[in-house]
Amino acid sequence: MAHKVCLIRGDGVGPELVAGVEVILKAAKVDIDWIDVEAGLKCVEAGKPIVPEETVAKIKEIGVGLKAPMTTPIGKGSVSPNVTLRKKLDLYACVRPVRSLPGIKTPFDGLDIVIFRENTEDLYTQIEYMATEHVAHSVKIISDSASEQICQAAFEYARANGRKKVVGVHKANIMKIGDGMFLRSFKKVAADYPDIESWDNIVDNQCMQLVTKWKLYDVLVMPNLYGDILSDLAAGMMGGLGVAPGANYGKKCALFEAVHGSAPKYTGMDKVNPMALLLSATLMLDHLGEHAARVNIEGALEATLNKGIKTYDLGGTATTSGFSAAVASELK
Repeated sequence: MAHKVCLIRGDGVGPELVAGVEVILKAAKVDIDWIDVEAGLKCVEAGKPIVPEETVAKIKEIGVGLKAPMTTPIGKGSVSPNVTLRKKLDLYACVRPVRSLPGIKTPFDGLDIVIFRENTEDLYTQIEYMATEHVAHSVKIISDSASEQICQAAFEYARANGRKKVVGVHKANIMKIGDGMFLRSFKKVAADYPDIESWDNIVDNQCMQLVTKWKLYDVLVMPNLYGDILSDLAAGMMGGLGVAPGANYGKKCALFEAVHGSAPKYTGMDKVNPMALLLSATLMLDHLGEHAARVNIEGALEATLNKGIKTYDLGGTATTSGFSAAVASELK
């Protein structure tokens, strides 16, 4: 029986990346019934909301979605389609696995960290206004309920996956009320998991330690803004945003996404690395119970990289379609 999955093909290079992933999943003989839904810049240009209500309703109905990168107008105009989807679908946990990959050389050997980012509040509530003509206010919201929920998700993941340590990241030395609440919530939840080692770090110190003592870390959990920043830092450590997968989980649905931008200047050039969307799709397969397919696809990907077949961002010459075809050929 086919798995029904909502598909947002995205803006810019998004449709090209989706086409490559479809080729690979087909070669892996995964039976998916794709249900196309709209969101992003194309909707705005057509006079629609950046995330139409029918898209939200369909993802809620199906429960699973895969999303290619979308374009967000910067500094003006529409709100972020990514933030809108997370809020409307209550996708409270953004999970970013970060690990060393065969065939991709970095200074960070043995990298294997999972970042849990609270996904619904903090500055991303997008509550902003002009206090005066020359002063802008952006409201940072931290609640104990959301903080406890993301911390519990991180500890549960650690316990279920044999992870030994969970570290809470904050700036409670300065923002004693908001980040102080997150820190108190982290410590409260940690007390329920005595089998998991835990401690907390201030976010700037955590950035430094991430690139100097990365082998100390296992699972990191933090509020929204710090999660956005640290997960991209960690993506750079594994080889760049072109290889970094992402997953967003709620209680009733999940949305999997490449975390990089839509790269409009490369649209139609068949150039951008499809790995981030592909690895996001393998996280989706795990969520759907297709564990063998995930293992097979990731094995085919590693074999392709070990043969030196890479896209431009990794120092190679393969095209989007060429790289996808090479991975697919390893599955036949």
